[in-house]
Amino acid sequence: MKNLLSPLSRRFLSKLWRRSFTLFCAGLTITLMSRSPAIALTPKDYSELEFPPLPEITLPDYERYQLDNGMVIYLMEDHQLPLIGGSAIIRTGDRYEPADQVGLASITGTVMRSGGTTLHPADELNEILEQRAASIETSIGTDSGSASFSALTEDFDLVFDLFAEVLQQPAFPQAKLDLAKKQLEGSIARRNDAPDDIASREFNKLLYGADSPYARTIEYSTLANIDREDLVQFYQTYIRPDQMILGIGGDIDIEQTKAKIQTLFGDWDNTNPMPDLTPPQVESTAAQGAFLVDQTQLTQSNILVGHQGGRLDNPDYPQIAVMNGVINGFGGRLFNEIRSRQGLAYSVYGVWSPRYDYDGMFIAGGSTRSEATVPFISALKSEFKRIRQEPITEAELFNAKESILNSFVFNFQDPGQTLSRLMRYEYYDYPADFIFQYQQGVIDTTIEEVQRVAQTYLKPDELTVMVVGNAAEIDPPLSDLFADVTKLDITIPELPAAE
Repeated sequence: MKNLLSPLSRRFLSKLWRRSFTLFCAGLTITLMSRSPAIALTPKDYSELEFPPLPEITLPDYERYQLDNGMVIYLMEDHQLPLIGGSAIIRTGDRYEPADQVGLASITGTVMRSGGTTLHPADELNEILEQRAASIETSIGTDSGSASFSALTEDFDLVFDLFAEVLQQPAFPQAKLDLAKKQLEGSIARRNDAPDDIASREFNKLLYGADSPYARTIEYSTLANIDREDLVQFYQTYIRPDQMILGIGGDIDIEQTKAKIQTLFGDWDNTNPMPDLTPPQVESTAAQGAFLVDQTQLTQSNILVGHQGGRLDNPDYPQIAVMNGVINGFGGRLFNEIRSRQGLAYSVYGVWSPRYDYDGMFIAGGSTRSEATVPFISALKSEFKRIRQEPITEAELFNAKESILNSFVFNFQDPGQTLSRLMRYEYYDYPADFIFQYQQGVIDTTIEEVQRVAQTYLKPDELTVMVVGNAAEIDPPLSDLFADVTKLDITIPELPAAE
């Protein structure tokens, strides 16, 4: 078991074990000294159990302020454990990288950490962190960058110093760039190994367009266009204090932490011109109809069905979420009808997946045996049409709302999770109480509103259908449902020969 735990966990659990053993011995002594007889407990029938109402969720105390250089800071004390963690959200993303250098942002985010700093080379940095069971990580995704650290309270000063170095003084050594590119080349070579990965990748291209920043893929040719100077330029352009939100929570003293932040980040400045951070728009020209990737070795089909969706700030989002709850999940319509009654798939789902600042998607799907492919797709479309045409029942409304509201508490399992949510809302310019507005919207949702949003946003006649399967075994064929079935070529382009 020891080998399964991180060094930080082992150090903390060692301390926790010593304390727990002491308490156990004390408790055992009290128990042995007690002369009270044991009380027999008779188990109750489940129908007799009573559960108190869910407690009202409130935000823990936190402090937000801003440095003179524009960097936004969130601080939250939590002294339950001798641990301190922090994270930064950086206004960047691979959606801003040039189309002929796809992979640049991801590599920059990787090598910021893997390459060490100008003061601490990678191996030295790794050794310092490993000796203290601490961590520092960086990455850049589609619409944001992130940097994080974790440490025991006693190591906070040192680890936070190194965290500031990683953000402000990355070295970007050529060897680490070469390694990152090699790893991505390996991912390209393996990207057609898993049918579900193929389906997801190609579905995104169909929905957003193959050249969209939200769907384009890293290729050998785009990696070949990236050199060290490109990483440095991307870093100098986007990693800047005036476009960063830093949050620190845990076993901290607020005033002392403020002083540390001022010392390490107060004088940081980026004098490069501000980049255009307007999110690229999503084109509304999703490819409709059926698309097939023929994989003759498969005995089942991986199916994705859907269309473009909206954003989280849509005023109808709470009602859409309730509608989605009726369709999706254990006991939802898709599960009951397609899996349980018709037996067309072991798993089936339909998820409305909006994004903060660009259009997300509605996506449904599952895996089924080849000969059940067409019945599976037909059943999905039938359920989408039914919820548009017929009002849901009171029981369905109650179950969907209760599922959402009862799971609401998991958004606040620990202060760090709450802190991250507050930072994310500010990053995307959402109100701090957005999640409570959403909660109230779910509570207020009616049967009529569910049918209204189903008729407004769910489009069963404008679906993009992606199938990865064995065309020869799909019987009845997809042409029974669709006038045109487009076969997709997923051959991986070779690296152009060097001139």
